[in-house]
Amino acid sequence: MKIEHAAIWVKDIEAMKTFYVRYFNGTANKKYHNKEKAFQSYFLTFDGGARLEIMSQSDKDKPDQDDRVGWAHIAMSLGSIESVDQKTAQLQQDGYRLVNGPRVTGDGYHESVIEDPEGNLLELTV
Repeated sequence: MKIEHAAIWVKDIEAMKTFYVRYFNGTANKKYHNKEKAFQSYFLTFDGGARLEIMSQSDKDKPDQDDRVGWAHIAMSLGSIESVDQKTAQLQQDGYRLVNGPRVTGDGYHESVIEDPEGNLLELTV
């Protein structure tokens, strides 16, 4: 198992992308934009393969999310769809809260999101 990526909520997604590309030699993928959820993200890849997802969302129906910034989750790559589904079921069975999934996201990830014992989000992905 390996940490697949870390994710952070940002206010200005373009400025943050420019910062990480310019100062840390990150390479950005094409921006993902889900208009229905007013959600945008970039995955930045760095030397050695580490990845950072920068995300923004402005949804007037969810005022608590308008100013959301900071680290969002850590993603664990489990290697297969079956492993994601099995680990999700195991954690749910052991009493950990399933936030969403397992599902295929709009940008093609098979994932689920579980809360750890302190409520931090743990994304399980292939």
